This record gives sequence, C-alpha cells and structure tokens, in this order.
Amino acid sequence: MLVILIRGFDLSLGSNVSLISVAVALTMTTGLADAGVPTAVLIAAGIATGFGTAALVGVFNGFCTANLHVNPFIVTLGSLGIAFGAASMISGGRPVFDLPDAFSTVLYSGKILGLSMPVWIMIILSLGLHAMLVGTVFGRSLYLIGSNSRAAAVAGVPVTRYVFLTYVLASLVVAVGAMMLTGRTGSGEPNLGGSLLLPSIAAAVVGGISLRGGTGGVGNAVVGALFISILSNGMNLIEINGYLQNIILGIVILAALYLDRFRRYH
Repeated sequence: MLVILIRGFDLSLGSNVSLISVAVALTMTTGLADAGVPTAVLIAAGIATGFGTAALVGVFNGFCTANLHVNPFIVTLGSLGIAFGAASMISGGRPVFDLPDAFSTVLYSGKILGLSMPVWIMIILSLGLHAMLVGTVFGRSLYLIGSNSRAAAVAGVPVTRYVFLTYVLASLVVAVGAMMLTGRTGSGEPNLGGSLLLPSIAAAVVGGISLRGGTGGVGNAVVGALFISILSNGMNLIEINGYLQNIILGIVILAALYLDRFRRYH
C-alpha cells in the first residue's frame, strides 16, 4: 500500500519475508541458546535482526529508486533475486528449527482479551499507519507525490527523501508480517514468502488503492486483505486446485485495474 501510494512498486516483498524469517531464526538458534542467553534476550535479538534485515532491503530499494532514479520495478526485481538467494544461502536451503516456544507465543499463538496476537498487531499497526498518513506532513505528502511528484517538488516537498523513507518503512512493515509468519510455522523458512507477492498486490488493488498513485489508505488495504483472505479460504474449502487459485487471483487483479481505470475516466 505504501509504495503503491507514491506510484512505486515492490516485487521483493515475498523474498524479503523469506530472508527476514531465516535471519531471525538463525539469530535465535545459532550458538546463543547454548551459551545460556535468556530466552527474552534471544527473542529481542531475533526481532532486532528482523527489523535490521528489513531496513537493509528497504534502504537498497529506496536508494536505487529515489536517489539513482532507477525504475522501481527493475530495482525490486533485482532485490527479489538477491533476497531469495541470500535466504537460501545462509540457511543452506533448509528450514531453521528449534526456535524458542515463547517467540511463537509472543507473535502468533498468544492471546489478549480473547484476541490472538496477530489481530492485535494488525490493529495497532493499521491505526499507527493511518495516523501517520492523515496526521503528519510526511504522510500527507505521500499523496501529493503519488498524484504529481513534480508538483510536490515545486511545493517544497523533499520528494527524494520521502520516497526513500517510504521504501524503508514499507520494508519494516513487511518485517512485522514475516516475524508473525515465522512464529506461526515455528521455523525460519527460506521459501516462506514465495506465494505472498500476488495476494498482496491483489489486496491493495482490490481494496481501492490506485496503481496510478495518490489514492487509497490503510482502510482500503485492510478491506482488500480481508476480501483476498476470504476468497482464498473459500477456494481452499471447495478444494480448488492451487494453480487455478493463482489464475483466479490474477483475474481479480485485472478486473480491479479495469474498475480503477473506469472510475478515473467516468
């Protein structure tokens, strides 16, 4: 949602999830546990590693896109390959097991007031991003950049800096999802995010976030994600072939793009 809002793109999302998952798992399992490091410290170190890894990917994407003015499609396609290769290399192509049980409890299976941790994290993150978009100069400027970056620059908006920060912020949001998925599986998976790119784009577009930039918000992304989740779960329940499900998601994206174009010109 964030990068599409500024008329950008991020194809590296899925591979970024995989790299973060492996990095987090290796941090918590490689030698530290045997050295008697407390579980709380292990989890904190794993989470810090996850955000640090995400920040590196975001900095790469943001610098190449904003400062070097390379097409974001090409940049993130390159970082997709780099992140996937790095995840496979440092994990040996195998899942990393033996994560602390408390990690899964904190980020996935734990409950507060009857709601699971992923729900609370989603609510807090969504409200925080919404407040940032509507209540800060940075957030409001993203809409102007997406609508017309030249006009934004003339108006005094530091376009290069804000585009750079948007890619970093988007990658940090990916880190949150990656760590929740790692908590769900209980292991660091080098292929964890392989199937996430298409649904994430579909959720944004179906929710009403225009690929032309400058239109949409957190509420749109949440509604789109709920729709795609319900659609995917429904297809699983009626046992639609997994390959056919990808075809259906592709058709949904094309239909949403047509509706977006129709709304703009009618």
